[in-house]
Amino acid sequence: MARRPLPRILSNGSDRIVRGRKLARSAADSATDVLHPLITITRGLRRLAAAGRLRWAGTPRDRRGPLLFLLTSIVLVVALLPFGPLLAALTLMAAAAWHGRDRTPSRPTGPDEAQTKRLESLYEALVPYFSVPEDPLPLFTHGGQWAKAFVSYAFDGTGRISQLTIRYPAYFTDGEAASRARIEQLLHTKSGRGREYRFEWDEEGNQLTVTALPPLPVDIAAQRFVTAPGETVLGFTDPAGVQRTLPVIAGGERRDVPPVVWRTGVRSTEPHLLAVGGPGSGTTTLLRSIALQVLQHGDVLIVEGGGTGEFACLTGRAGVLAVECDLTGALAGLEWAAHETERRLIAMNRARQAGQSPPDDTLRPLWLLLDRPTVLGQLAAAEGRRDPQSLLQVPLRHGRTAGVTVAVAEQFDGMESLIDPVRQHTRARVVLGPASAAQLEAVLGTRPPTAPTPDVPAGRGYARLGTGPMHRLQVPATPDPYDEATSEAHRQAVLSLLPERTAPTDPEPADAPAEDRTVLTKGTKVVAEG
Repeated sequence: MARRPLPRILSNGSDRIVRGRKLARSAADSATDVLHPLITITRGLRRLAAAGRLRWAGTPRDRRGPLLFLLTSIVLVVALLPFGPLLAALTLMAAAAWHGRDRTPSRPTGPDEAQTKRLESLYEALVPYFSVPEDPLPLFTHGGQWAKAFVSYAFDGTGRISQLTIRYPAYFTDGEAASRARIEQLLHTKSGRGREYRFEWDEEGNQLTVTALPPLPVDIAAQRFVTAPGETVLGFTDPAGVQRTLPVIAGGERRDVPPVVWRTGVRSTEPHLLAVGGPGSGTTTLLRSIALQVLQHGDVLIVEGGGTGEFACLTGRAGVLAVECDLTGALAGLEWAAHETERRLIAMNRARQAGQSPPDDTLRPLWLLLDRPTVLGQLAAAEGRRDPQSLLQVPLRHGRTAGVTVAVAEQFDGMESLIDPVRQHTRARVVLGPASAAQLEAVLGTRPPTAPTPDVPAGRGYARLGTGPMHRLQVPATPDPYDEATSEAHRQAVLSLLPERTAPTDPEPADAPAEDRTVLTKGTKVVAEG
């Protein structure tokens, strides 16, 4: 049966409706401009009538008769005078126009005295950087006019600068990182410490835009995020940084926030992750958050080099293959992961050659989460054994094809001990906690677009996926539920996300060493090390 075309009123009716709305809006605006005097006079007459009614209602009854006689006499006198009615009508129209005018107080068009002083101080501070003696018409001079250099500006409720656009001379070396860093540091100091600022350099237009960023939300706890298989939420960022939002529950209410989503799998260009930070920066929290998300669709092998028991809540859970805290268990677990990667590659290659789909046991994602592996590497070097990082070469190189993902968390003091394959294949990078611009550039590959603050909460930092843009990041609160310092709300949030236990764990004495309390879980079998 031939398909009938849609009527024209349905195919292009929306365009006509839009044009009709625009014409109606333009006609209404034109009519408002033309009839503005009549509208003003009508408003004034209405106000005069309302004032007359109030005056008449407030007059005592014994005085209303004389008042009415007086008004009648005035009307008769005006009517008998030459041109009296015309003059009375003009006077009434003038009074109505005066009382019908717009009485909305006009907002100040310029900065107040305090804001002007702040702009003048900032202008004077920029003079040594944006001026040279050879310039015949300098834009920045001591005692000059700041209005010519500052294109736009805005202040927040506390009187500090929230947005500023600066026009600088064309000879300023804005292509050099050192020159930019000096200007950014100066603006960060003069505009107010304790806030993060985004610097946008327009080299073609010779303009610099400084924007004070609001703090990222810290009240988002661990929860089930609306993501597809292969997507992991690293944290949350600014609305302008991404084109997607996720519904979350924070502070007892539901709202949409922009996430930083890390995509893994066969088509991912950043199949592995490296998170770096200082002590207490939140790198372990990030790995714990990733583990709770990926356990919905895959298996997890965890290697904890610090040996502090941060992942004890995952021991014996469904999908958790092992939680290793000592050198022997880590070597055994990572060696098995390397052989498993090779097995998957061989099985998938054979299936492709036979024209069949890959086996089911090769499709379930496998995650290797390593927290501070360099500590185990130092122990291995002291005992003359193999470095556990060397067993990551096969999963790192072929993990994307085999469905194996590696996420490594390390501190800044252990970065030099990371082997080259870990540095080369971890294209998704995260830096958490206080860090200098040089440290951020060393890990992320570029300088941050914002000025980092020295005091940041746990889980706050930057993320960059491959060669993409750098995002501010706030990791969702995912603390250790067995920690006494964890709040009850966060403890229950994490416990509700843990998979069910597949095997019971033996009770351990409280004073037992950490390496003796390690439990290796594979399937439904539990083997106590030591």
